[in-house]
Amino acid sequence: MKIAAMIPARYDSQRFPGKLMKDLCGKTVILRTYEAAVQSGLFDDVYVLTDSDIIYNEIMAHRGNVFKSRKQHSTGTDRIAEFAQNTDAGIIVNIQGDEPFINTSDLAALIDVFKNDIYEVIDIASLMIKIKDKNTFLDPNQVKVVTDADNFALYFSRAPIPYSRENVFEKAFKHIGVYAFRNEILQEIATLPPTDLEQIEKLENLRFIQNGMMIKMIETDSVNFGIDTEADLEKAREYLNC
Repeated sequence: MKIAAMIPARYDSQRFPGKLMKDLCGKTVILRTYEAAVQSGLFDDVYVLTDSDIIYNEIMAHRGNVFKSRKQHSTGTDRIAEFAQNTDAGIIVNIQGDEPFINTSDLAALIDVFKNDIYEVIDIASLMIKIKDKNTFLDPNQVKVVTDADNFALYFSRAPIPYSRENVFEKAFKHIGVYAFRNEILQEIATLPPTDLEQIEKLENLRFIQNGMMIKMIETDSVNFGIDTEADLEKAREYLNC
């Protein structure tokens, strides 16, 4: 089973424009994310997918694999689907361009989900981490997920879920924006219109749930965080000690 990693990369982020080209200890955010995926050694191919000449030129300058989208896409998943239809990879791992700290063990766990799924009931796999502080729980930039007893996703939200009358958050999980798809599911997603919940929360994973797709959530305790704001970028620089 061939496995490919694809990194959708938009330049014009609404919350933090140009964030993928920001300097992160001597390298851009997008380059660090690409290199982390390559260095994992888990993938047959790794590509950055972008509609930006700036990002395209950055990856090309470092002799990386980059694909320029032929058309505009509303989500990173749609951008991946455009390219994935031309690959023979059975599993496509979607690594967000602003997630430079994803580690090898997490990526391997996502891939193993499909290797062990002999009945092929799992459509998508993703990551979650237990929330340990109230600020993260309440922050709308931090997406939360609730699951069923078998760790299949029930709902994603920017709101603090599950809501607690006792004001506790020990059972809450933060979603980490890394996905693995069966390629045929990815192609199906690209044909589906945005759903009402997706448009309300601005979360494309709600399109998957509303169309009955089975999303297996894998718990991790790794230190992973996306770069959504200037504060996140400073946190990342501190983490790298530069």
